[in-house]
Amino acid sequence: MPVEFTMPKLGLTMEEGTILEWLVPDGTEITDGTPVLLVETDKVETEVNVSGSGRLVQTGAVGDTFACGERIGWLLAPGEDPPAATAPTPAAPSSTATAATNRDQTASVTIPAPSPGGSATEAAVAPGGRLLASPNAKRVAAAAGVDLRTIRGTGPGGRIVSEDVEEAVARGTAAPRAAAPLAPAPRRPDGSVAASVAARNLADLLGIDLATVAPDPVERRVTRDAVALHVRALLGGAAQPTPAPAAPAAPATEPLAPASQPPTRVVPFKGMRGTIAKRMHGALQGMAQLTLFMDADLDAVVADRARRAADGPAPGYTDYIIAAAAKALGEHPVVNSQVVEEGIALLPDIHVGMAVAVDDGLMVPVVRHTDRLDLATLSTETTRLAEAARTKSIGLDDLEGGTFSVTALGMFGVDGFTPVINPPNTAILGVGRLRDDLVLVDGQVATRKRLTLSLTWDHRVFDGAPAAEFCRTIVRLLADPTGW
Repeated sequence: MPVEFTMPKLGLTMEEGTILEWLVPDGTEITDGTPVLLVETDKVETEVNVSGSGRLVQTGAVGDTFACGERIGWLLAPGEDPPAATAPTPAAPSSTATAATNRDQTASVTIPAPSPGGSATEAAVAPGGRLLASPNAKRVAAAAGVDLRTIRGTGPGGRIVSEDVEEAVARGTAAPRAAAPLAPAPRRPDGSVAASVAARNLADLLGIDLATVAPDPVERRVTRDAVALHVRALLGGAAQPTPAPAAPAAPATEPLAPASQPPTRVVPFKGMRGTIAKRMHGALQGMAQLTLFMDADLDAVVADRARRAADGPAPGYTDYIIAAAAKALGEHPVVNSQVVEEGIALLPDIHVGMAVAVDDGLMVPVVRHTDRLDLATLSTETTRLAEAARTKSIGLDDLEGGTFSVTALGMFGVDGFTPVINPPNTAILGVGRLRDDLVLVDGQVATRKRLTLSLTWDHRVFDGAPAAEFCRTIVRLLADPTGW
C-alpha cells in the first residue's frame, strides 16, 4: 500500500518548510534512514532522512512550501503506483516561458500582472503553477495587499523572499491584489479542506469553518492570512472578503535617506542578516531593555582551569560563565521566563543559549538542561554546538527552546557592552575580556583577574534590584567553582 512521505516537523515552532533540494532522483529505491531532502525553515537548512523503505516518488517541487504533515511524496512497494488522483500536474507550456532544465524541472515563466495597474515581471513557478515564494514573503504580500505575481524574486531559483516584497512596495512597482469572489475551499483527497497548519489553528481558536474561507489564490489553499481576512469581513458585516486596497500599502517606517556618497557595494538585508536585523529591531521595540554592569573576580576560575588543564582539555572561560548563569537561574526563577498573553511565564527547565559568530551573522545554539551538567560535560557540549554552527551542520533542534542567553566579546578586547535580548527570553548576559586589575589588599597593591558582566533585562518582567541580585549571584558562584 502506498505510504505518504510528508513534510516533517523539525522543531516545536516549525509550521512549514520549503524544499531546497531533493538529494536523490525521483523514483529511487531507498532504505530507512537515507537522506533524501534538503529543507529550509525560518531558522536553518537541514537534511531530512526518510523513515521507511521503498521507491520514492516525489510530488513536491523544489522551491515549494508545505505545511508540516502535508504530503511531498510517496513510498511505494515493488509494482505499486502512486494514487492517480494525487499525481502532480506539470506546468502548462508557455511561449514566453524561460525553461530551466534540471532534475527538479523548476521553470521560470513570464506571468502578466492580473490587474491593469500592474506591470509584468518574471516570477519563478514550480510544476503545477505554484509560485515560488517564502512563507514570510506571502505573509508580507498579504498584509500589504499586493500581488506576488508582479514581483521579481531574488532568492534561490528565483524564489520571492520578503525583502523582494518590501522593496517592491516601497518603490510602488507591485500591483495591488485584486479582490476575488468567494470560491469553494479546495479539498484534499480525504475530503478535508486544504489549509495550512497556522490557518487551522487560528480557525479552531476563533470557531471558523474553513470551508467558508476563500483560499489564497497563489497558494491554492486556505492560509492564516485568508482566515484573518475572512474574520475582518465578518466583523465588518460583509459576506465577501474585503477587497485589496487600490494602491500598494505605504512602508510601515519612514523611508531611509539615500547614501551620502556612491557606495562601493550594497549588502541587502536578506537571509540570516535580514532575520537578525528584524529580530533585534523587534526586540528593542517590544521590550523595555536596560543594562547593568558588574565586575567579577576570576582568580579562582583561572586556578581551577589550570588544574583541569594539567589533566587534559580545560573548559573555556565562557563555559564557567554559562555554568554559573545556569546555577543562578535556578536561584532566581523570574529571570528564566518569557512574556505570554496571560503575563509572565516562569519556565521550569533551564536551557542556556550561547551566541556564536558565523561568517554571515550570528547563531544561538542551546545547551539543554544546562544546570544539570557538570562543567566537563557542558564544555564538551558547547564545543560541539559551536563547531556545528560554524560549519552549518547544526540541526534545528539545537537552535530552539533557549530560556536565557550568554554572549561574549571579550576575545575582541571589549570590557562591557549592551547585548540585545534574544526573544522570547527576558534577559541576556554579556561577557567582557579577562584583564588584570590593580587592587589594594591590606594596604598593599595586588592584582586580580577580573572581567565585566553586562546584564540586559526586560524591565517589564523584573526590576533593577532583582537584576542586580541575579548578577551578584553569578559573581559569587564564580568566586568558588570547586565541585563543578
